[in-house]
Amino acid sequence: MKNEKDGLRQDARVIGLVGLAHGTSHFYHLILAALFPWLKPAFDLSYAQLGLLMTVFFVVSGIGQALAGFVVDRVGARRVLFFGVGMLGISALVLSVAGSYAALMAGALLAGLGNSIFHPADYTLLNQRVSRERLAHGFSVHGISGNIGWAASPLFMTTVAALASWRMALALAALLPFAVLLVLVLNRHALRPNPPQHAAGGGGEGTLAFLRLPSVWMCFAFFFLTAVALGGIQAFAPIGLEQLYGISRELATGSYTAYMLASAGGMVVGGFVAGAGNHDRNIAIAFAVAAVLALVLGMAVLPGWLALPLMALIGFCSGVAGPSRDLMIRAAAPKNATGRVYGVVYSGLDTGLSVGPVMFGAIMDAGHPGWLFAGIALFQALAIGTAVGVGGSTRALALKSA
Repeated sequence: MKNEKDGLRQDARVIGLVGLAHGTSHFYHLILAALFPWLKPAFDLSYAQLGLLMTVFFVVSGIGQALAGFVVDRVGARRVLFFGVGMLGISALVLSVAGSYAALMAGALLAGLGNSIFHPADYTLLNQRVSRERLAHGFSVHGISGNIGWAASPLFMTTVAALASWRMALALAALLPFAVLLVLVLNRHALRPNPPQHAAGGGGEGTLAFLRLPSVWMCFAFFFLTAVALGGIQAFAPIGLEQLYGISRELATGSYTAYMLASAGGMVVGGFVAGAGNHDRNIAIAFAVAAVLALVLGMAVLPGWLALPLMALIGFCSGVAGPSRDLMIRAAAPKNATGRVYGVVYSGLDTGLSVGPVMFGAIMDAGHPGWLFAGIALFQALAIGTAVGVGGSTRALALKSA
């Protein structure tokens, strides 16, 4: 009984620490997007130029994430995690004193570098330090913390910018990662990594062998497609709702917050759903419903007050799919290649988030907010095919190995 209690306490501690770090990274995804209404007039920028800042962030993060997976497998996840958290704080300080568009670009680049390490480091720590029976709930908390970061960021940044200035909002945002880094360092023993595992033979071929697996690239495609949709929601959903429904900026921003909070709630439910298996089926059902709701939202045939509950329902469905998604990737990952697989696969997330804001920014510049939500629905629907493909490929491989 004592060992079981100690195990539960240790699992909860690791899940909490990793979740705290992950929530910080997601908070930083939106520190610029939340300030678009202030940055646009301050630097005389178009929506496409604002979207390009997000593109720089996620391109750097995507490339860095694929490489970070190899670093995690070689030197351990803890060191890499500490580096990423510290880099986020530095990026906010640089952004807070930016005097030009180029300086904003430089700050976005640094933030992307810091963000690049989280998924390979987080998932490696969870897989190494959390017991198997609690892993689905660990993934659920990991996703929930990310969504809390996404929900908190616009509220915090816009509130401080409205009361003081956008520069003050960024300066205060820098305090978060430095405080989190202190907590992680004080609890570093709980995050001790397993000894690095080297591929048999020590050659590059063994290290890169996982890249020949079709399921890895289907996972990448799944993340890319879902992230393009998410990029549109994060960068322009509040503006699009404001234009489509004539609602206030506060209600439009609140609708986005409702999306993120409902998504976090969906992940709680998804942790139990994922425990029953059939991960690709769970994802397909959740995203099919989300896509239909997004299409209805973009048609603007309903009263404006329904924008918030519809956004919440889309977020809930997306959240339910989260833990099944993470366990689907775990099943597709070869042994001792966790960091590399999560790094490459999750670089699809950053790649999609780099494409979404620019593409949907051009749609918004053309004056078609309804197309924004139609595009979101399209990419969510396309992602269903890749999830089904991953599930089928993984099951076929398991049968072959049996």
